[in-house]
Amino acid sequence: MAWKKNILMQSYGSQLLLILLLPCGLMDVILTVNNNIQDYVLQTTPGTSESLRCAVQNHSQEEELLWYREDGKVDLQDENKINSSDICIYPVSVDDNEVTFTCVLQRNQSMNISVTLNVTYEPILEGTDLQTVEEGSNVKIDCNVQSNPQAQMTWYVNNSILNLEKDRHQIYQTSELFQLSISDVLKSDNGTYSCYAYSPLKLEIKDFHLIIKDKKITVPIEPIITAVVVVVLTILFGLFARRKKIMKLCIKDKKSQSDTSL
Repeated sequence: MAWKKNILMQSYGSQLLLILLLPCGLMDVILTVNNNIQDYVLQTTPGTSESLRCAVQNHSQEEELLWYREDGKVDLQDENKINSSDICIYPVSVDDNEVTFTCVLQRNQSMNISVTLNVTYEPILEGTDLQTVEEGSNVKIDCNVQSNPQAQMTWYVNNSILNLEKDRHQIYQTSELFQLSISDVLKSDNGTYSCYAYSPLKLEIKDFHLIIKDKKITVPIEPIITAVVVVVLTILFGLFARRKKIMKLCIKDKKSQSDTSL
């Protein structure tokens, strides 16, 4: 039993030593991105070029690095993986806003550092320029918006702030949509509706033209067809019900003509 205990103690001792030694190899290793030792936010604008350099500091051996864009792995050349690694983002676009790039130590991926892009840009407004609807119908005007920082939105009509009527107007807003709904449109709703986006960078305006046309007087085809069918069927049923009487009259007429000829 004693020799078994010695073997167990040696085994546990070796595992403990290994556990103690592993962190030592990483204890002094530090990852930096552009000389930053912690996660940070990089301020940038569309159309610019941004370079990110990840480096292993205080390494005692060759360290391989990995880069991720969000959850997707970035392809790197072999010579751009060891001890330091560079990636370039060009051109920066509005779609890169809030995207995170992460540099990871390959042999211990719990050691990593991230950079999140904050792409600031003027408001971008889009939507259908012209809508034509009938009087009495409902309409929605969608102003699609992208902006960083987020813009303050307002609706104008014919160059004046839109006076919202509780029972007819409704506004729905998200970070990417500024929507105006109008119920039971009137001829007076005809005009130009303007989507105003107030940003610290710029005031952006987009016009939407709404044309209200007269309501068409539609002929109720289905009720007319139904009425015609009912009339025709009534006549047919009437003729069918009187067929015996009609046949008797026809026979009597023929008999009268026969008697006359004699």
